[in-house]
Amino acid sequence: MDCRPTGPLPKSFLQPCLLLLIKEEPGYGYDLVTRLSDLGLDDDSAAVYRALRSLEQRGEVYSYWHTSSTGPARRMYGLTPAGDDALFASVTAVSQTHEAIERYLCRHALAQSRPCLPPAEEPVRNSPLLHDLALRGHP
Repeated sequence: MDCRPTGPLPKSFLQPCLLLLIKEEPGYGYDLVTRLSDLGLDDDSAAVYRALRSLEQRGEVYSYWHTSSTGPARRMYGLTPAGDDALFASVTAVSQTHEAIERYLCRHALAQSRPCLPPAEEPVRNSPLLHDLALRGHP
């Protein structure tokens, strides 16, 4: 069963997802881009690199160059204690959002079980009563 969302996720969800992936396992940019698809996010490389720079500027992640004898050097990203705190705060915020969405879905399900009411009849626009009320300053 595919549990990935079918609609777009909020753009603000990208940074908490990156923090989570880096906590699970430090990685380099392209690796993180591909791992994001498991969380239902698009592989927008430019947005991921912008988010990583922002996280690094805020001190939530650090980066270093990892050299390999088999390929080019890669900038690896790791989580800082401030990033761990930010991840914890984002989990709290996402949990609260999840609860609000659950309440919405429950109310929607209840509303779906009720029959629709017929539309109320519109008052006749040119009736003498409405005309008299309009002259007296009533809406």
